Parts: sequence; C-alpha cells; structure tokens
Amino acid sequence: MAKKTIIDWMALSFIPGLGTKTCQQLIERFGSPQAVFAACARGGTPCTGISQKLLGPLSSPAPFRERANSLYKRLETGGATALCPDDKEYPVFLKEIADPPTVLYVQGRVELLDSLCVAVVGSRAATGYGKRAAYSLAQGLAESGVTVVSGLASGVDSEAHSGALSVKGATIGVLGCGLDVVYPRHNAQLYKQIRTEGLLVTEYPLGTRPDGFRFPARNRIIAGLSRGVVVVEAARKSGSLITAEMALDEGREVFAVPGQIDSFKSSGSHWLLQQGAKLVQSVEDILVECRGDAGTLSVTTSGSDASGDIQIDPESAGLLEKIDVYSCSRNELIASSGLGSAKVTELLLLLELEGLIEMLPGDEVRKLTKKDP
Repeated sequence: MAKKTIIDWMALSFIPGLGTKTCQQLIERFGSPQAVFAACARGGTPCTGISQKLLGPLSSPAPFRERANSLYKRLETGGATALCPDDKEYPVFLKEIADPPTVLYVQGRVELLDSLCVAVVGSRAATGYGKRAAYSLAQGLAESGVTVVSGLASGVDSEAHSGALSVKGATIGVLGCGLDVVYPRHNAQLYKQIRTEGLLVTEYPLGTRPDGFRFPARNRIIAGLSRGVVVVEAARKSGSLITAEMALDEGREVFAVPGQIDSFKSSGSHWLLQQGAKLVQSVEDILVECRGDAGTLSVTTSGSDASGDIQIDPESAGLLEKIDVYSCSRNELIASSGLGSAKVTELLLLLELEGLIEMLPGDEVRKLTKKDP
C-alpha cells in the first residue's frame, strides 16, 4: 500500500467527531479518503449524518495529514506500521464487522492477522480455577496451530497469552491504548514478549491513554478477529460478556467454561450457557466448532491431572482419583476412600512430593493440573 494512501486513511481517522461508521459511509460513497476530502472541499453535504461542524475539518485536511505523516515516521522508527481496509494485510474477518477500525496499528508478526484465531477472555480478578482453565485452553489451542487472541488485561487475558507463548504458539494482544503504552504496568514483560513473538494490535494512535471507554470498543476487535470467543470466567455484567455478545452479532461461535455454581465470577459464563453458548470441557470442544475437527491433542482443560508419565502405586493412584481441582478436606478423603487416617496422610505426602497435589490451609487438598505454574 502506498504511503500516501495510508496517510490519507490516518488523516481521515483523526477528524474530530468522525466515528468509524460514518467513515465507512463516506468511503462507500466516494471510494477513498482522498475522494472524501476532495468532495468536502467542493462544498455541500457529502452524506447523511455529516454535520456542518465536521465539514470544516474534512474540507481542510492538511493539519491531519501533517499529523499522520509525523505519526507514520514514529511507527516506522519503532518497528510498527499502520494498516487500512484497502491493505491486503488488513484482516478479512475484521473487515466484515459492522464498524471495522478505520486504521489498525500493529507491531510484531503481522501474518498472524490471516491465521485461524480464537479469543479467550474473562475476568480481570480471576480465581485460581479461571487462571488455570485459561492457561490450559490457550496452550492447547496454540499447540493445535490456533492463534490465541485476548486483551492483555490482568487475570484471564494474561493467562491466555502466557499459555500460548509457553508452547511457542501464536498470540495477538488487542490494546485499548496506543502501541507505546503498557497497560496494566505489571504486564510489561508479557507486553514485550507478545511484541517480539506475537502481535500487538490497536486502533488507537501512539500516545493514546487507556481510558475506560476505549475498552468496550477494543472488545469488538477481539471478537472481529476471531472465529470464536471463549469466555472462561465472567460476572453477569462484564466486558467479557460484551465481547461475547459482539461475537454473536457478527456470527461468530461463542463458548463458555462452566465454573462453580455459587461463584458470581462464573455467573456470566453460566448465563451464556443458558442462552445456547457451547460448553467447553476440553480444547477439542472448541476445535470441532472452529476448525471442524479435534486435531490430535493430548492437552485438555484444567481438569486434566498432572500425573502424565509419573509412575505411582495403585493405592496412591486410587486416592488421587478421589481428589479434584476443587479443594476438599482430609477428613472427606478419609471417609470417601475407606482408608485410615494414617494411611491417607502417608499417601498424601507421597502425592505431594510427586507434585500431583497441593496441600492448602485448613487441612484442605486439591489436585494439581498439567498447567499449574
């Protein structure tokens, strides 16, 4: 794509008060940003919804082209670039949504925009279960050649990106700020890793701060890039449900991971299941819908235990089968196993030494999974 064309697209996106949908209407009528500017310079109302307040900037685009030129140079210096809908690298799936970004700013492996993408989203304040599920699912998807998309937020998003990267898989982080703004700050290392090994995407120019209103808009890009959206853990009113609803509006698949019935952090996921979202118990559940097959996977969700190839005696294995990823008390194990207190204590110690279980405060125990950090 010629630099001048990209500059015109960027200049159009900088017009104050001009939203993506109105931009789209203008392009549909005139064919290009340059033609839009020329039509406005000739006077008159170029299309429905264009106010006199917008006509001034649209008819005098020089300051916005100057700003675009300056930004373009900064992008090049930083190893990033800008894509417009006319660009062959602009993702086809994203172009199909109701209000595709006028400009996409990207840094990293741009070819990932053309790959099979699945979004994994959920609560920022995720539980241990939610984090394990997100990490495990993302890891399994990445191992199957799927690009994991998420929003680089705390909690589920971070675990999804980390799970994909842990197997040298592909991941896309969609930002609600400029490419040069790290948010949240504690994700700085993850941000750098995605920039190097994956792809960062945003519709906001360099220097844009992460204001709260930008994140719902960011969510439509997450949904738009993806063949399906997996909600791991979400409250009834949450950004993750907004993403899922956007995905439904755009004809994407929506999946939900079940959680504890008494946890408000899973209430949104359970509501999605009631509305017909597809239940996720393993990575295969996602692949069958998004790719048409389950591939050849050995990785499942956080319910898979960590035993792998570890050899344990039958008595220990029998006790391990009675321990879930949700914690239970030692007394419950004694009662359910039929073994004496001393024997259960002995076996629990052996299982803990093998890294198969975790002893918790209050004499509680839970099974560790393959993806527990």
